[in-house]
Amino acid sequence: MAEAFFSPCPRGLETLLADELRSFGASGVQTLHGGVAWQGDWAACHRANLESRLATRVMWRVAQGRYRAEVDIYKLAYSVTWAKWFTPDDTIRIYVTAQKSPLKSLEFITLRVKDAVCDHFRTVSGKRPSVDTANPAVRIHLFLTADTATLYIDTSGEPLYKRGFKPAAVEAPLKENLAAGILRLSGWQPDEVLLDPMCGSGTFLIEAAMMALDIAPGLGRHFGFEKFRHHDRAGWAAVRKAAENRRQAPRRLAIHGSDIVGEWVRRSRVNLEAGGLADCVTLERADLLERVPPAAEGVMVTNPPYGVRIGEAEELAALYPRLGDALKQRWGGWRCYFFTADANLPKLIGLKASKRTPLFNGALECRLYEYRMVAGSNRRKEREETAGD
Repeated sequence: MAEAFFSPCPRGLETLLADELRSFGASGVQTLHGGVAWQGDWAACHRANLESRLATRVMWRVAQGRYRAEVDIYKLAYSVTWAKWFTPDDTIRIYVTAQKSPLKSLEFITLRVKDAVCDHFRTVSGKRPSVDTANPAVRIHLFLTADTATLYIDTSGEPLYKRGFKPAAVEAPLKENLAAGILRLSGWQPDEVLLDPMCGSGTFLIEAAMMALDIAPGLGRHFGFEKFRHHDRAGWAAVRKAAENRRQAPRRLAIHGSDIVGEWVRRSRVNLEAGGLADCVTLERADLLERVPPAAEGVMVTNPPYGVRIGEAEELAALYPRLGDALKQRWGGWRCYFFTADANLPKLIGLKASKRTPLFNGALECRLYEYRMVAGSNRRKEREETAGD
């Protein structure tokens, strides 16, 4: 029997995620604002958790109903057969999000859902689960529209962009699933040379190497559904084994990373080592304004620094024209992609963007700018076109 699921993702990647979910066996796929609703069996759910590079979670819909007041939500949550899926010994956490809900306090709604779940268990077993806000065994999500309440159990556990390694990462400016989506949007293929010349902690490099070697991004971690009472262990083992069998052995790839800051190069190396990918990627300390392309043509994908501290904006304003000059002088034959929230980059870089794709990094609205650098004698024509913009 098909179950109903919802998979959130970074805004702007919904269509790509829909295609990816179809490849896992999803049906009834519907792109929504910030995610994809779909139907499928538990094998599809397992594959989506294990193999999706773009989803943030896979949430299983367990109840839906109309509401007008808090009591309606309590009744809906109480009516769900929670005890079929987990025990009162499992810790829980309730998450509530709303769009245009008339109810005043989401905190109060969170408490009412928690009360309903606990009261259900008291009725069924005489014992109630406890709440753990840090590391719950079961995450329950309530989503409210103006008049409809939907309850989900999170089958993922930790967000799917947490691949299970990257010990040297600070709070990453770019989540792994957004980086994977940007690589997909660039059209990069594993037989093309790839460079991130501002590689930071190596997120683009790691995601690209995993794509090239067909490594399922969830192979290094566990999932929420593994704790369910009705978990199909044999089915899950088969899905996992199939992914492990597709995984290719590490080898030197045409993937390059560099950064002007030596500490970031070190962090990238530590993170690549943690993923078993250190021998796959070529890393070096280099300044993009001066470095030589690693090949005659390829794909450059990077997330330039964004000026948030005093003085940085002025430094970047001086950098962008020099960056445009460097690209024109040395990077003919390359497709270059810059992901940024800085509206000054396209104004100051002095190049004509062939594509601008809106994306969101969390709540921050960004753009992915594509610059196709023409090679050889066509450069003069490109300069003339840019000058005429």
